[in-house]
Amino acid sequence: MRVYLCEKPSQARDIAAVLGIQSKDKSSITTADGVVTWAFGHLLEQAPPDAYDDSLKRWALASLPIAPTQWKVEVKSSAKDQFKAIATLLKRATEVVIATDADREGEMIARELMAFVGFKGKVQRLWLSALDAASVKKALAALKPSAETAGLYQSALGRSRADWLVGMNLTRAFTLAGCSQGGEGVRSVGRVQTPTLSLVVARDRQIEHFKPVPYFELFGFFEAGQSFSTKWKVPEGAGDDAGRCVDQSIVDAVASKITGKTGTVSQYETKRISENPPLPFSLSTLQKTCSAKFGLGAQEVLDIAQALYETHKATTYPRSDCNFLPEEQFQEASSIVTALAKSDTEVQGIVDLLDFSRKSPAWNTKKITAHHAIIPTQTPPNMDAMSDNERRVYELIRRQYLAQFLPNYEYDRTQIGISIEGELFQTTGKIDQVTGWRVLFGKADASDDEPDDEVQTLPALTQGQTLPLSHTEIAAKQTKPPSRYTEGTLIDAMQTIGKNITDPRLKAILKENSGIGTEATRAGIIANLIERGFITKKGKQVISSDVGRQLIDALPDSVKSPALTALWEQSLEEIAEGKRELAGFEADVVKFITAIIDQIKKQHADAPAPTRPTADCPTCKAQGQAEKVYSIKKQCHYWHCKACNQWFDDAAGKPVPKAAASSSKTKPAPRKKTTARKAK
Repeated sequence: MRVYLCEKPSQARDIAAVLGIQSKDKSSITTADGVVTWAFGHLLEQAPPDAYDDSLKRWALASLPIAPTQWKVEVKSSAKDQFKAIATLLKRATEVVIATDADREGEMIARELMAFVGFKGKVQRLWLSALDAASVKKALAALKPSAETAGLYQSALGRSRADWLVGMNLTRAFTLAGCSQGGEGVRSVGRVQTPTLSLVVARDRQIEHFKPVPYFELFGFFEAGQSFSTKWKVPEGAGDDAGRCVDQSIVDAVASKITGKTGTVSQYETKRISENPPLPFSLSTLQKTCSAKFGLGAQEVLDIAQALYETHKATTYPRSDCNFLPEEQFQEASSIVTALAKSDTEVQGIVDLLDFSRKSPAWNTKKITAHHAIIPTQTPPNMDAMSDNERRVYELIRRQYLAQFLPNYEYDRTQIGISIEGELFQTTGKIDQVTGWRVLFGKADASDDEPDDEVQTLPALTQGQTLPLSHTEIAAKQTKPPSRYTEGTLIDAMQTIGKNITDPRLKAILKENSGIGTEATRAGIIANLIERGFITKKGKQVISSDVGRQLIDALPDSVKSPALTALWEQSLEEIAEGKRELAGFEADVVKFITAIIDQIKKQHADAPAPTRPTADCPTCKAQGQAEKVYSIKKQCHYWHCKACNQWFDDAAGKPVPKAAASSSKTKPAPRKKTTARKAK
């Protein structure tokens, strides 16, 4: 029996439809060519430390580093039923076709299940870049042999194990080190989480320590049938590194020199600019747009996009890192737009403007990754069933797709240079010629951010023409600090974090891998940082907390720098290509964390024991014998009397018997579980 093992139900349905559905149940679909079943992402997870040794339930520096030699995985509690169904099928199967996403994690989802169950039969790989019928048929006719993609599984194992080793070991190490110095709370450390937090801390401190610098701009107004403004180009040597003039006397001198003089047009060039429509959304670009436009959080946008995909059947798979569409789907455009027009009269009003023979740069199969861009489906959505935010996000996705079938936006850009008394004044203007796809966008929603001087309407001039200067104006300005991060701009910073790396090799690796994190995990990373109290939100802004700053200050550069991710991604790529062994990579990771832990142990041994608050025991009345302690596991304070060995709850900083504590204050809500296993 042949089993097709997919990553998610929707993927299974698309593949089964091409194979020919015969029957279905809650966990699989029987087709003319075998049984199609599915996971829900990863059904297995790395086992916690106490699965290797029960004594590891207790956090202690002496037990670190924890480095398994034989790795264990467990079935997620939420996935036991589906796992049981898949295991039953795999035990009956003689052949498995891996039909998960065409990437590293997709390979792991399937192969970890087969390894856990002990499947030994034939394995082939269905490699899909899109799930339309034509793409599925083409891929089914060209199944890859198992060996061709087995390296991706080894690479994914390396990523999973490295994240576990860092999260489990360094979270325990820095938490225990913090407690030994009188600190409190779990200091969660992760390969992606920690550099992300470091970005926020660095930006906040840059803003707080920012000292504005005054600078001056000189504008000259010339007459040519109309008055138009130009700006003085600061000569080299007269400005700072950014080309700004910080010396007002220089600006005053230039203004005085040119007053009453005549300028000569030294540059006059008009060029027709044609702009393609903005590409359809990936998850990251959707999150950035919704953050800027609506103030929605990254996780909120992901949840909305997931609901549009699963509940409303209105859009395609949301966790995509791709802005392009497969050329094989181009012929479906008219049927998609027909569905859109049925659901909304706004679309009906622009259908006649659309040209379905027009193939924008968005259609490019070569640039498709595991998933294509997020677009509307051929199913007419029920707009009335959507929440306000769901509708707003859906309309953005729809608009971006419709724009692909409208003409390019075209305008004439004119650049003018005027020389006067040896000084150069410049300006740029534009005149719209073809509205094109911008008919769908208000000016505030345009894809390019135009400087104010570009909207100026300029007169027609000729090279060498002389123009009288009517007057000048001096604007006194100050440099501004960078803006605080929003969730949208933080996701962008995670993607482009490589620009902060000076090593060209590491910079290139981070650029190739789109920075740190993935489309599926970045929102969760930010949500975890907020949940753990490392960052807070103030309106749209994301701001680091004191706890987050203390954590970053306590960590070595090697842990909070994205260089770690770059180096590991290079190794993981080599593993995928068969150029490096997984065991050697794991050994290097263990060596890395061991060096950090050894340093912490040394500092811990040299540091004086912290002084804990003491109080009189409420039971035996021994003076000063009750000591305040912090429970890492329960994330709260207790009191312990060294004289009578009794434990007490904490109430307003004082030891009280448990009954008294429960009656004197409201019991706190259970704390959400935040284990290092979730740290990335």
